[in-house]
Amino acid sequence: MRLQEFWSRLEGQFGSMRAQTVARDHVFSSLGGRTAVDAIEAGLPVRRVWLAICEEYDVPPRDR
Repeated sequence: MRLQEFWSRLEGQFGSMRAQTVARDHVFSSLGGRTAVDAIEAGLPVRRVWLAICEEYDVPPRDR
């Protein structure tokens, strides 16, 4: 998954304003206690970050 696709899916799922909050403010234990943005900047695969968000927010399997 590319970063552009990540942001597109995130905004599609949560809306543009909430997507920013989810990515920049929410700390995910499954990402080592990091936010999504911090995890991506630390080098974690974007797909892994997306799936962590999906798990945390119960995104339906068809949208993952």
